[in-house]
Amino acid sequence: MNFKIVYDSPSRLRLRCGGGVFQPEQEAALTSALTDIDGVCSVSVSSVNGGILLYYNGDIKDKILKAASEINPAVLTKQPLSSAALINAEFKRDFFNIIKKRLIMKFFVPSFLSLPLTVIRAVPFVKEGLKSLSEGKVNVSVLDAVSISASILSGSPSTASSVMTLLNISSLLESYTRKKAKNALSDSLSLNIDKVWRITDDTEELVPLAKINCGDVIRVRQGSMIAVDGTVKSGSAEVNEASLTGESIPREKSSGMTVYAGTVVEQGEIDITVSVLADNSRISNIIDLIENSEELKSGVQTKAESFADRLVPFSLITSAAAYLLTGNLTKALSVLMVDYSCAIKLSTPICVISAMKEATAYDIMIKGGRFLENYAFADTVMFDKTGTLTVSCPHLAKVIPFGEYTSDRVLTIAACLEEHFPHSVAKSIVKAAEGKGLEHREEHNEVKYIVAHGIASDLNGERALIGSAHFIFDDEKISISDEQRALIEDLSEKYSLVYLAVGGALCGILCIEDPIRKNAAAVIAKLKKLGMNDIVMITGDGESTAANVCRELGIEKHFAKVLPEDKLNIVNDIKSKNHKVIMVGDGINDSPALAAADVSVAMKDASDIAREVADITLLSSNLDRLVILRRLSENLFDRIHSNYRFISTFNSALILLGLGGMITPVASALLHNVSTMGICLRSMRPLLSDEIDEIKELDETNLIESKSNK
Repeated sequence: MNFKIVYDSPSRLRLRCGGGVFQPEQEAALTSALTDIDGVCSVSVSSVNGGILLYYNGDIKDKILKAASEINPAVLTKQPLSSAALINAEFKRDFFNIIKKRLIMKFFVPSFLSLPLTVIRAVPFVKEGLKSLSEGKVNVSVLDAVSISASILSGSPSTASSVMTLLNISSLLESYTRKKAKNALSDSLSLNIDKVWRITDDTEELVPLAKINCGDVIRVRQGSMIAVDGTVKSGSAEVNEASLTGESIPREKSSGMTVYAGTVVEQGEIDITVSVLADNSRISNIIDLIENSEELKSGVQTKAESFADRLVPFSLITSAAAYLLTGNLTKALSVLMVDYSCAIKLSTPICVISAMKEATAYDIMIKGGRFLENYAFADTVMFDKTGTLTVSCPHLAKVIPFGEYTSDRVLTIAACLEEHFPHSVAKSIVKAAEGKGLEHREEHNEVKYIVAHGIASDLNGERALIGSAHFIFDDEKISISDEQRALIEDLSEKYSLVYLAVGGALCGILCIEDPIRKNAAAVIAKLKKLGMNDIVMITGDGESTAANVCRELGIEKHFAKVLPEDKLNIVNDIKSKNHKVIMVGDGINDSPALAAADVSVAMKDASDIAREVADITLLSSNLDRLVILRRLSENLFDRIHSNYRFISTFNSALILLGLGGMITPVASALLHNVSTMGICLRSMRPLLSDEIDEIKELDETNLIESKSNK
C-alpha cells in the first residue's frame, strides 16, 4: 500500500493513502491488521481521504511503515457496516465532498467563472424559496434564498458561495444528528441477526436472513435469538420473552406454539415454521412505530416548528430595517444570515428522540414523543391494584369449603376452570393446586370468560361459576346464608376473595393474598413530591380490602368494586375536571381506562391487550421506573426551554453585532450554524446523568427486594 507520512512524532504517526484506496467496508480489516503489530496502542482509519492515525510505544516506527507498505488493499476483507458505521461513513464522505467543492471554487476556478457558477449553485436554493412562497409559507427556505440572492446581486459571489457551503454543511449535520439519534433508539431494540440455519429436506444450511421466506423452516439452538415470528414445528425449548413482555421467567415452547422475533432460546432446540418475516415481526413493528413517531409528535415539537416559522419574517424585517436605516448592505446581510428558527426546529425533536432512547436503558419503552410530554405535565396517577401496586405473583392463602365440598375439591375445580385464562390470580390458584399434587382433569365443557367478572362453564351437567362477588351474587344471583355473609366480611378485611359456585350454590371461597410491592409506598411518596398530587387506586376488590391497601401506601383516594366500564368512566370524569391523567395497569379489564387516559403505562407482566393499548410499557417490575420516567420527562422539557433561551440570546447577540458592523455576513452565518450544531449535540446528551447514583441505589434496593420475594 502506497502512502506518505503527513505527521511524525514520538508515539504518534499519521499516514495518508489518498481517497478511494480502501473502502469503508475495509476499515475494520485495516484497523485490525495494524493493531496486531506489537507496540501499537490504537489505530484510526478513514476511507474518505485514506488517512491512518497510529499511536504506539517504543522504537517501532520502521516496523509500522514496513507492515503498512506490505498491506494490499485489494485483498482486505470487506465487512458489512453496522447501521451506525454506515451513517458515519456517509457523513464523512458527504462532508469531505462539500469542503472539496468549496476549495476548488475558491482557489482553482478563474474569477470570470466564479459568478456564473455561483448563480448555478444558487438555483436550487432560490427554487426552494419560491416554492415555499407559492404555498404561502415564509420559512427558512425563503430566508436562505433571500440571503444568497442579495449576496450575488450586491456583487459578492464569494459571500454567497460561502453561505451556500455553510447551509449544505448545516443540512448535512441536521440529517446526521437525526439519523444518529434515531439509530441509537432503534439499535437498543433491534435484533442484529444476519444469518439463520434453514432446514431443507433434512439438510441444515446457514443462509442470510434476507433470503428467508414465509413457510421456510429454521432451527434455533440454545443461547440463540429467534429472528422471525413463527410456529414451532418440532422440538421444545425454554424461551425468554423479556424483550417483548418484560417477563424474565422463560416460557416452554413446543409443537404448534407461537414464538416471536427478539426472544431467546435459553434451553433446548426448536424448528420454527416462518409465518412473519423479520421486517414485519412484532418487535420490528414496535421499532417502526418508535422510529416513525412523527405522527406522535409532542405538543412542544409542533409548537417549536410553528414558532420557528413565525420567526422568519422577523429576521427578514430586521434585515430590511437595517438596510433602510444604515444604507449598509453588509450590515443587512449579516443580520439576514442569522436564523432563530433552524436551531429551534432541529434541536427539539432531537431532544425528544434522545430521551426516548435513554428511557430504553431503564427498561422503559415509549411509543411517541407526545406521551413523554403528557407524562411530564400530568398531575393525576391512577393505579390498578392487583399486579400493579401489588406483586404480580399473588398466592393462595387458604380455601374455605362449604357443604359437601372439601378444600381440595374446591381447589381442583377452581384450577381446572382458571388454567384457561392466565391472569395473575388464576396463576396463583393453578400453582397452589400443582403444589398440592392435585390433578385437575377436564371435567367441564367450554369455558366462557366474562371480563372483570369471572368464568362460567358446565361441570358434570351443572353450571359452574368462579369469579368476583359481583359476578356470583349480583349477576348470577347465588344465595348465601347470614353465617357465610359474616365470614365473607371478616375475610375481605385481609384477603382478595374468589368465589366458586356449582349447581346454583356457593361451594367455596379462595382467599388470595396479594402482597403489596415493598417499594410501592416510597414510589407514591416520590411521585407526590414530583408534582403528581392526586394518586388514585381503582380495584375490583371490596371496600375494606381497598381501604387497607390505601392506608398502607399513603393513597388518599380510591374506588372499589369497579368494573371495566367504571374505570373508563372514572378516567373520563377526572379528565373533564381539567386534570391530566396517567393510568397504570396490567390486565384486560384495565384496557378501556388505559386507552382513555392522557398517557397510559402497562406493567411488565401486563396482558397482551394492555401492552398493545398502552403508550408506555415498563419492561421492569420495579415501580420506581415511574419516578425515573417523571424525572426524565421533566428534564427533557427543562433542556428544551434551556435551548430556547440560549438560541434567543446567542442569535440576538449576532444580530446586534451585525448591526454594529462588527462581524461579516460569512462570520455571522458561520457562528449561527456552529451554535446550531452545538445545541443539537447538547440535545443528545443523557438527561439523567445527575441522578445516576440515586438510580443505581434504587436498582440495588429493588434487587434485594426481588430476592426476598422469591
